[in-house]
Amino acid sequence: MRFTHLFSKTLREEQKDADAVSHNLLLRAGYVRQLAAGIFSYLHFGLRTMRKIEQILREEMDRIGGDEISMPVVHPAELWQKTNRWYDIDESLVRFKDRGDRDMVLAMTHEEVVATLASREIDSYKHLPKLVYQIQTKFRDEARARGGLIRVREFTMKDSYSLDTDMGGLQKQYDAHYHAYFKIFERIGLPAIAILSDTGMMGGQVAHEYMYVTPIGEDTIFICEESGYMANKEVATIRKVYEDKAPLPLEKVFTPQKKTIADLADFLGKEARETGKVVFYKGQVGEDEKVIMALVRGDMEVNPIKVQKLGKIMKMEPATEADIVAIQSVPGYASPIGIDRSRVLVIADELVAKTNNLVVGANETDYHLINACHGRDFTADMVGDIVAAFDGALCPISEPDSGHTLHSVRGIEIGNIFQLGTKYTEALGAMFMDVSGRPQPIVMGSYGIGVGRLLACLCEEHHDENGLILPISVAPYQVHLVGLLEGEATELAAEQLYRDLQAAGIEVIFDDRHKKTASPGVKFSDADLIGIPIRVTVSKRSLKEGGVELKLRREEERSIVPLEEILDRVKTAIDSLQI
Repeated sequence: MRFTHLFSKTLREEQKDADAVSHNLLLRAGYVRQLAAGIFSYLHFGLRTMRKIEQILREEMDRIGGDEISMPVVHPAELWQKTNRWYDIDESLVRFKDRGDRDMVLAMTHEEVVATLASREIDSYKHLPKLVYQIQTKFRDEARARGGLIRVREFTMKDSYSLDTDMGGLQKQYDAHYHAYFKIFERIGLPAIAILSDTGMMGGQVAHEYMYVTPIGEDTIFICEESGYMANKEVATIRKVYEDKAPLPLEKVFTPQKKTIADLADFLGKEARETGKVVFYKGQVGEDEKVIMALVRGDMEVNPIKVQKLGKIMKMEPATEADIVAIQSVPGYASPIGIDRSRVLVIADELVAKTNNLVVGANETDYHLINACHGRDFTADMVGDIVAAFDGALCPISEPDSGHTLHSVRGIEIGNIFQLGTKYTEALGAMFMDVSGRPQPIVMGSYGIGVGRLLACLCEEHHDENGLILPISVAPYQVHLVGLLEGEATELAAEQLYRDLQAAGIEVIFDDRHKKTASPGVKFSDADLIGIPIRVTVSKRSLKEGGVELKLRREEERSIVPLEEILDRVKTAIDSLQI
């Protein structure tokens, strides 16, 4: 490829609207152009890198038995209605009507379509297990597209789906993906960790996310260095220490204007852990809309994801003051004691259920109750783990007396794997006949990787102050040939070297711009910005010194290599840069 044939151009100035390093560099280097919020065109360099990432994805999916297919991006709404995701997912799922007034969906994922295909293609245990995958454009109407390619609305995704007769078969395919994903990230040059995660809108029993750890990440990950525990904040647990105290009589005390835990504890001369904290939500519980009262110990915070999952609550959102008053509770002085329980779902953390003599609200302005005990003074509808993990919390899997604690880091999700079970196949009638001739639902797994997000994370990981330094496995070209065309001799030498590199099967971009169009400084700046791993320069000076200049993008050292040796030296450099 010649520079003079490129449709795109590089940009000299920092891009003020870019809110991530990767966004800025991808724009400046001419890899992408933004059309609208979260919607991008991939230009020549960007598309070549995307295609290389996709090829690595294909090779690793094929290695574990994948069968590549292609499914439509537009789906009939009835499929999503049968699985209830039509109703459960917010406006990020694009719904529209076709010209026949039929409800349709612009797909963000393909579980429904895979289950429908399986219902038609698979009828016996003899046809299982199977693994299908695709690399395809999807659309999710994100409320806050950000970070360039990090959070977009239109995106390319590798999504694969396993089909098995039982959970044992699913576990095997899940494990195969677990290891294949690490191989993928290793081959493209991106460090990753796998953490436990919430199943979210996908449903199912078990899920892992693969994270690229970076300060610009949107996700919080809790890690214990000693034990190796790692989990997303949505599912992270902590070791809880219970205090065994004999219950004391319940008393009402005057606590004027003491609405916060800190003010209340200070006023009563108690620790925050001796109080109870209430957080209100509202949501669909079965057929009814209810207020949800989440109750944790005062030194803890509520994890709303855990509350929603434990309570099997649909479309949960914060309750309003009017909602709280309507159940005969008082904001700032709330507790489960004395409220209208018919309209409330009370969910208590295990610590609250096992801790006697807590200070809780009296549901009366300026009053609290001391010595409240679960099981005597109130009883929650559900008890479980609903607290949020925090820095310094005890590790849940270390020995109790080890003192090992959690600390948080930020990360970007670069892949996910889910054990779906039979949620989708039961809803869409994807059954098989088992060995006894009885119909059984196919057991599914779902596995995704966003290709554009990988490109963004690669740019975050591999750059310096001058531009990108992409790994050779995914760089748009292996060699950047810079011709400082200062007369016939340099032109002839550069053109011949360009042909020789191509004939040797080496991927090369040739900067053949005339010096009146691009000065040597501009050419070298563009080479650094674009980030191709090997630079070869043909100039009057290099020829005078006996050859051409060879330089690796990631190093400062330059060397003059005789023309008759340059192909071998380039091949050696390519081999040395392979991951």
